[in-house]
Amino acid sequence: MGELGRRLSSLRRRAGLTISALAAAGGVSQGLVSQIERGAGNPSYTTLVKLADALGVPVGSFFGGGEGEREPAAVVRGRHRRRLTVSDEGLTYELLTPTMRGSLGMMRAEIPPGYSNAAAPYRHEGEEVMLLTQGTLQVTVGGREFVLEAGDSITYDASVPHHLRNTGDRPAVIVGAMSPPSF
Repeated sequence: MGELGRRLSSLRRRAGLTISALAAAGGVSQGLVSQIERGAGNPSYTTLVKLADALGVPVGSFFGGGEGEREPAAVVRGRHRRRLTVSDEGLTYELLTPTMRGSLGMMRAEIPPGYSNAAAPYRHEGEEVMLLTQGTLQVTVGGREFVLEAGDSITYDASVPHHLRNTGDRPAVIVGAMSPPSF
């Protein structure tokens, strides 16, 4: 079973749900939940959002770890970042903060060419800032489109529907911060 599968299974059991109950609550098939838990499936980001919503946890919970007491300072070594890869969409997320339990969360994301989540925009409480370090990225917030180039940043109210689209021919890389952590 893969790390994602173990985390999903643990969160499901902690919530007191069967596989079929989680599938029904998340609007996904029972077979897909079972495959993910066995490490045989690699869900889309949209599926992860549905499962997280059904479990009442942020998507960042699938990064796992960080259950211990918070230290006054913590270093996250580049080679030890918690990573979540959504391979069928080509997305890769790396957690830059040790956990998503503090008052600020940071992550690095690599967004492949052609990616768009316009059909399922993000919307959650808090504020976000993104710095584009590579590529070109179209960010739409509340219907307004912004085209970012490497070195540009954007800050926005995350409770307003927002989505990303990589119209370039190479991956777009962002470093983002959110308060409170809500990924």
